[in-house]
Amino acid sequence: MRIGILGSGLMGGKLGTIFARAGHEVVFSYARSNDKLKRLARDAQGHARAGTPGEAAKEADALLLAVHWSRIDDVLKQAGDLAGKVVVTCSLPIDAGNTKLIMANTSSGAEELAKKVPKARVVSAFNTVPSEVLFGVFEAKRKKDRPSLVYCGDDERAKDAAAQLIGDVGFDAVDAGPLQIARYTEPFALLVAQLAYEGEGGPELAYRFERFGK
Repeated sequence: MRIGILGSGLMGGKLGTIFARAGHEVVFSYARSNDKLKRLARDAQGHARAGTPGEAAKEADALLLAVHWSRIDDVLKQAGDLAGKVVVTCSLPIDAGNTKLIMANTSSGAEELAKKVPKARVVSAFNTVPSEVLFGVFEAKRKKDRPSLVYCGDDERAKDAAAQLIGDVGFDAVDAGPLQIARYTEPFALLVAQLAYEGEGGPELAYRFERFGK
């Protein structure tokens, strides 16, 4: 799969690296410096290169949107036409101080993003785990019991692509339903962050759902 990374910070940089190591073609874009993008592409050890958001989006089968909410409009403007593109977003609608959601209950960041790119196919994923756990999950992906990762969206083919990427990282993809369910998953992401960064044991934290009674 050809994957464009829109936002090459902690989440975008790590996920892009893992995608490349899993065999995908990756274009890293939108970082503070082009040198950082080139370093990410070099260290990914796979089919990866640096580019602009427009280049990342042009031939991508899927895009990972991983920027702070305050940068959403800027990166979308630079990316250009996203009609028909699968856009997997892990960007939370959070305030400048990263302390609270600026929308919830009646909408979500994923739904607002879908309004900004109405012809794209938006899936919400990867925002319910801290970046610090990603490489550990990838390294342990052959273990029988994988951690869970919830995702949601309205387009089934886009969700299939997202589920493949979730599995490639090493998670058990859990389909939470339509994009509207991001109203629940985004606050859940803050709970996980609270446990990861304020709780005991450090931020390398994941979760797992298990069913009983069958």
